[in-house]
Amino acid sequence: MAVVVEHEKRRSEILSKALDLFVEEGYEDVTFQKIADRCGITRTTLYIYFKNKREIFLWSIKQLTGGLEKKLVAIIADTSLSSPNCLKKILNTVIDGCEENHKLFNVLLPYILQLQRSGIDPSERVTRRIIKLQHLMSTVIIRGIKKGEFKKISVKVMNDLFYDLIESAIFKLAVLNQAKAVEIRETIDVAIDEICTKK
Repeated sequence: MAVVVEHEKRRSEILSKALDLFVEEGYEDVTFQKIADRCGITRTTLYIYFKNKREIFLWSIKQLTGGLEKKLVAIIADTSLSSPNCLKKILNTVIDGCEENHKLFNVLLPYILQLQRSGIDPSERVTRRIIKLQHLMSTVIIRGIKKGEFKKISVKVMNDLFYDLIESAIFKLAVLNQAKAVEIRETIDVAIDEICTKK
């Protein structure tokens, strides 16, 4: 059992260090050897854990988003929060994650463009990464409607609106190189306040 734990711990450390390297140097400039060097291991050892650079990149993104998903699930499980406050907390936690990892988007953008140039549809890959977030937001919106905290609204339309605000924050952080997404946070608050039932 200890071997499995050590293996998973080493794998996680590799992913974390590799992600830092991707952020520092960009996807194209990172090599398998550079990842091995950053981790203080040989390429042969690195091959025990991953078959190539692309796999490491995708798993490091998955590890990062997995941590965020755990935070969001914990927020939804907090029964002391009203549905509007829960939704605000979820969205602000996502924006916090975007701000904390804004340099990562500078790596993701060229990677997505590279996929597109090679004939791969990046929208399918992005959709796979965001489906859990959309499900979590839908859960809170539906709960809010059932409790009478939100107006009877289209869950899909509201989900799309909130996701579009997250995409806007990512654009501002990655492409426009803004450090914070203050306006997006204000817009989220206004949008949620507008769908609340007036007591």
